[in-house]
Amino acid sequence: MTRLDDYISIVGEENINEIKEMGERLASSKVVHVNSTRIGGGVAEILEKLIPLLKDSGLDAEWLVIKGDEKFFRVTKDFHNALHGASVQIKQDSFEHYLEVNKQNAEEMSALNDADFVVIHDPQPAALIKYFPKRKGRWIWRCHIDVSTPNLLIWDFLKEFIKQYDAAVFHVDKFAKKDLMIRQFIVPPSIDPLNPKNREMKMEEVEKIFKKHGLDTKKPTITQIGRFDKLKDPEGVVKVYQHLKYPEGVIEFGRFLRGGNLFDITYLASERVECQLLLAGGLASDDPEGEEVYRSVLQQAGNDKDVHILLLPPQADVDINAMQRGSSVVLQKSLKEGFALTVSEALWKGKPVVGGYTGGIPLQIIDGVNGFLVNSIEEAAARVRFLLKNPKKAEEMGKVGVEHVRRNFIITRQVRDHLLMYLTLKYIPRKLVQL
Repeated sequence: MTRLDDYISIVGEENINEIKEMGERLASSKVVHVNSTRIGGGVAEILEKLIPLLKDSGLDAEWLVIKGDEKFFRVTKDFHNALHGASVQIKQDSFEHYLEVNKQNAEEMSALNDADFVVIHDPQPAALIKYFPKRKGRWIWRCHIDVSTPNLLIWDFLKEFIKQYDAAVFHVDKFAKKDLMIRQFIVPPSIDPLNPKNREMKMEEVEKIFKKHGLDTKKPTITQIGRFDKLKDPEGVVKVYQHLKYPEGVIEFGRFLRGGNLFDITYLASERVECQLLLAGGLASDDPEGEEVYRSVLQQAGNDKDVHILLLPPQADVDINAMQRGSSVVLQKSLKEGFALTVSEALWKGKPVVGGYTGGIPLQIIDGVNGFLVNSIEEAAARVRFLLKNPKKAEEMGKVGVEHVRRNFIITRQVRDHLLMYLTLKYIPRKLVQL
């Protein structure tokens, strides 16, 4: 288990000492985090690292997971899509089933009544608060979804529970909600550089894993890592590759200005780019649509031997590390996104990232500096082409990305933000706090 002192060489002793001082002010406070899955997805990954470091800070920290049947997770997946703005139809009995599952879980979690801080993650367990009228501590709803333009039917339903919390937490300020008259905090997620997914690797190890998965170590590799979720647009990623490998006509001609840098990307689409695509991800137990999306992507890719679509097991961190390190360019072509930690993971490995202009991705990608922000398949293909044709520029952008993550998206910063949030809720009697 990692400890705070293990990060001194990465973020500096002063930062670690500050975290310890805040922890002393919260010594022995009981904090419980609740989400809907222990394996799969960014929330589980964050909690796996956050809980031990909160303990090392002096808190009594615990992680609980709610239970649910297939119907419950179908409903909450509809909630997820609706909060991203999708139009969905949910029947009354589905709302009632959602509440019944939350009630059943509440009956098994009576210890939440006595916790000093309870952090509920995302919509699945959001209604738990309804069944704890005698709660003693501060309750926080932690949202990992882009709720900037939600389906109002679903948002209004969930809002009735969320407004009972003492605070809500969002990734970026544009997700915060004016109709929530409770405290709102902005706390971006983070990566753990000591995790097997992010630790340093020798090139021999990278090449060995590439070969294990049938990848050509000598061929430029375009990679996207993430759950098979339609909002992450894996089919669009395949189309980006197809634009590069099998171009038709002229896609783009000219130059563009990004981040103060002028890039010459004049080219004809008839210039075929020799490359391979790696699209790898897993399935989360609380996402019943994953297998459907996976099968759809396989169909989109056809029989192209240079397209590698891998369904990874839950504990594939070392493989993911190698895949990102061995890539020439990393994609995160999301259509909607809460944050996408895969962006920071790739930047930490010195790789430029081409990402969708959505959610928390623009917080991580400085357009034209450590990667590119895009709004279409054609634009993504143009940016990937530029990076493949200009490896020295790609290397420079990668170096900038490493330092951007070091300053902003390392796990110790998230521990610090959580401690500040708990201290604020405990000692500052104000309704609204803007960080």
